[in-house]
Amino acid sequence: MFWSVDKSDVTRNRPGVSHIRPDRCSTPIQARLLRPRYIFEIARFTLLEAISRRLILAGVLISLLFIGLYALGFHFAYDRALDTGSSAEARLTLGIAFALLTLFGVYVVNYLASFLALFLSVAAVSGEVDSGTLHALLARPLRRSEFIVGRWLGYACMLSVYIVVMTGLVLLIAQTVAGYTVPDPLPALLLMLLEGVLLLTLSLFGSTLLPTLANGIVVFTLLGLAWLAGIIEFVGRLLAAAPDSTAGDALLNIGTTVSLVLPSDALWRGASYYLQSPSVLAAFGAARGGIPFFSTLPPSTPLIWWSIGYVVVVLGGAILAFRARDL
Repeated sequence: MFWSVDKSDVTRNRPGVSHIRPDRCSTPIQARLLRPRYIFEIARFTLLEAISRRLILAGVLISLLFIGLYALGFHFAYDRALDTGSSAEARLTLGIAFALLTLFGVYVVNYLASFLALFLSVAAVSGEVDSGTLHALLARPLRRSEFIVGRWLGYACMLSVYIVVMTGLVLLIAQTVAGYTVPDPLPALLLMLLEGVLLLTLSLFGSTLLPTLANGIVVFTLLGLAWLAGIIEFVGRLLAAAPDSTAGDALLNIGTTVSLVLPSDALWRGASYYLQSPSVLAAFGAARGGIPFFSTLPPSTPLIWWSIGYVVVVLGGAILAFRARDL
């Protein structure tokens, strides 16, 4: 760890003396205020910790491998497509094909970012508690709320850089190789960032309550359930057009309920809408729903506000849970 610890800190918190008191301040008003200096220090140390444990190096190597394979495959697909002809119908088919390749590329980036968000923060608090580092760290004039917000900020910055760079590389490959440009990359990128921060916040909250292994099982299971809820909603929309729409309505209700518990997949589907050209949206609409991993409808405003509120409430819950935790 990169936390600055001296022997006096360890002595003040040796086992059997007393557990660490949460936020010690001179006045009640000061106890409610977060000090940016300490938050930024924790965020910086979080970044240094990720570098020392080679988490960033491993993520960069895996991501570069994916980008290299994606660029190679996109290039071969484009060279092959040039031999299919130059008619208007062929050009339309090629445009849809390259749009799908771009969509699937960003889809992979989104799931890499989701796993990274959970992996980074799954032991953000529980790992420090198990190692005993927090006993010395919180003996200093550092509040538990500042530690949580600092950890969250550090991980959120790393995750945001990853999403922006990886998505930008995929879109750059599509533009350079085939000349394909997505219609609205900025709203899609913002929704992907919101999804990553949401998953990061949920995993951080679990780390304040559960051991690392249990938290990992819970958050990765929830991520899988959110993905499955999207598939269930897709099937429900297909069955809703049947004469008896009872089954379709039931599946839609199940998918919507799970999406409210964890709206990560719903945010990705909203982001995918802005990555599709009008010709792709028209083709998917003619196919009665298109591909189950993408959406032909823009995200609703209530979904976006629900997700933002989700992050705020869960982060606040993490702060309260850590304040009440006995170290």
